[in-house]
Amino acid sequence: MFWRGVLGYLPVNIAQGVVGLLTIVLFTRVLTPEEYGAYALAFSALSLTQTILLTWSEAAMARFFAARAEDGRLPDHFTTLYRLWGACALATPVIAAIVLSVLPLDAPMKVALAAAFAAVVAKSLTKLSQERRRAAGEVSGAALLDIVQTVGGFALGLILALVGLGGAAPLLGMGAISLLCLVFVLPTDLGRMRGGRFDHVMARDYATYGVPVALSLILALVLSITDRFLLAAYLGEATVGVYHAGYSLGSRTLDVVFIWLGMAGGPALVSALERGGPSALKDAAREQASFMALLTLPAATGLALVAPSLVELMVGESLRAGAAQVVPWIAASGWLSGVTTYYLLQAFTLGRRTPMLIAAMAIPALVNLILNLLLIPRFGLDGALWATTASYGGGAVAAWALGRSAQSLPIPWDTLAKAGGACLLMAGAVLILPSPGGILELILKAGVGAAVYGGVVLGFNVDGLRGKLSGLARRKARPV
Repeated sequence: MFWRGVLGYLPVNIAQGVVGLLTIVLFTRVLTPEEYGAYALAFSALSLTQTILLTWSEAAMARFFAARAEDGRLPDHFTTLYRLWGACALATPVIAAIVLSVLPLDAPMKVALAAAFAAVVAKSLTKLSQERRRAAGEVSGAALLDIVQTVGGFALGLILALVGLGGAAPLLGMGAISLLCLVFVLPTDLGRMRGGRFDHVMARDYATYGVPVALSLILALVLSITDRFLLAAYLGEATVGVYHAGYSLGSRTLDVVFIWLGMAGGPALVSALERGGPSALKDAAREQASFMALLTLPAATGLALVAPSLVELMVGESLRAGAAQVVPWIAASGWLSGVTTYYLLQAFTLGRRTPMLIAAMAIPALVNLILNLLLIPRFGLDGALWATTASYGGGAVAAWALGRSAQSLPIPWDTLAKAGGACLLMAGAVLILPSPGGILELILKAGVGAAVYGGVVLGFNVDGLRGKLSGLARRKARPV
């Protein structure tokens, strides 16, 4: 199931990667630093609202679908979840009204926030439908839904930005496209409720599982967005725009890879545990973790190595200098975050010990808040970068240590060591190359780095990589 998902979600990965980079390239040029900062803050508010109110039901959809399919109670599953989701969604306009009326915000910031709140409901309901498809193994359907939202939301958001809607434009674009997707997918999904009934025991189980997941994700958001609000308070929205540009370039590049692996890996781990028990889970988890390490560690290292030329090419001139400073630190933070989110934290969801997620995420979130409060007033942007990397490192250690008591997942230390050694060789080769600047430098260093790393891991056949790649190539001719 994992490798089928890896191949099937590859188009999603490509679309997200291209759109993620184009978002940085174009929006940092079309929007002013202040408008880009307003967009960053409003998007953070959107993510926080969705996580507080609705993400727990999305998590329950993904985790319990296989179990309900096994016991023949899928109609009850859908009826219970959609009714719970609807009750929580009603709180969104209330929160929006309070925030927009109470906080002393300027007009552009209020418009951006209003757009964010408007997008929350449609975005979450579409996500619920997508999680159902992923859990059911409907790779093509889930992938298509993701691609339409990603590409369509970006394209419409860019058009709205060009006509002068400022920081609200990207949010309006994603909300409108999510609403359009619902026209096509929602009738079928609601039809799955036919014959089902709301089950209070089931609802309690879903809340017991999902609410701690949401709380842990809230802490993860606190970890990732605290610095933006503190930078805005101490240094202004323009600095937030600079920080967000570099942060997005660094994290989004890595997130695309981690999300791709997570889309395939999460359902595969649940399926292995539910159908094959702990032994099957251990084998599946080791395979996933090894492949993740071999793919993502060189991506993070390479991103840090080519940061100056990449920023020169991708980021608008008004945000460029500061963004180049941000990317290498976020490359390290993004790798630690990705490994934690898409592998280490899976121990709690697989073991249904989701309350422990709160403790695992509270540690780095608290460290991040304290470090940002201490470092930003004194060191400005540098302080935010140091705090972020240190916090994600602490989060990875906390997740690994606590996760062992929930559901033990293997750590492929030998593969990590070999991938790290190959990355050191790659870095040595890249650092001795000339730096002509611009796209020529980017192509030269990225090409040499990839060739050196690929030659080492394939030459030594680390973790049987040659056989796995051959297997993927053979799957291309088969229906997904």
